[in-house]
Amino acid sequence: MLLSRKQTEFYLTDLETPIGKVINLTLASFVLLSSVIFVAETYNIPDSVRFQLDVADTAIIIVFAVEYVLRLWSAENKIKYIFSFYSIIDLIAILPFFLGAVDISFIRLLRWFRILRLIRFIDRKFLFASISTEDGVIFARILFTLFAIIFIYSGLIYQVEHPVNPQNYGTFLDAFYFSVVTMTTVGFGDVVPISELGRLLTVLMILTGIALIPWQVGDLIKRLVKTANQVETVCLSCGLAFHDVDAGFCKRCGTKLPN
Repeated sequence: MLLSRKQTEFYLTDLETPIGKVINLTLASFVLLSSVIFVAETYNIPDSVRFQLDVADTAIIIVFAVEYVLRLWSAENKIKYIFSFYSIIDLIAILPFFLGAVDISFIRLLRWFRILRLIRFIDRKFLFASISTEDGVIFARILFTLFAIIFIYSGLIYQVEHPVNPQNYGTFLDAFYFSVVTMTTVGFGDVVPISELGRLLTVLMILTGIALIPWQVGDLIKRLVKTANQVETVCLSCGLAFHDVDAGFCKRCGTKLPN
């Protein structure tokens, strides 16, 4: 039985029904698997294993391509969908494969942005079902944002520097180490990019580290302090589970809290 456009759109965005959870959990797993494949391919592995990883990655790309077509087909406003944030991320995820024959070096860099597809799955009722507060979800999103930024920069600097500087950027772990040291502005100086694009990425890493990481970490600390000063008192009206110790009314809906 074929699904209608509305049903297709619903199941591709639904995170609560069993079918929606299976579909989206499968897609999230494919995103994680593709990221693991990218990292594994930076190491010296047998050709047979590399071939199997390439086959698996191609299969995942085909799934992503089918998903993109289905999302576009089922979207009520196709123009709005094409230029939406998630659509652009989805397109970036499949673009390097379909433009692989084009001799444009930056196309291969786009594949490291595939990890951003996980953003749509960060939901309290889906991947973080054990998190009972809205602050907890925000906490998880901040952690994921930090990880995604470091992961993407590590992939980019590896892709740029490995061909010209394999001694310092031999594997993804080398690039990951460099990204963490650079973005935290520690700057040991034991690993240095030599290409112009690599140096440009390094400048962007430093600026990102200065501008974003302190803000994100500061927000994390504020959330932790705020959560530490709360107790579990479930609002009978809206269901909000945690409130300040001395709160008499729900901070979300204003209903009087049970004693």
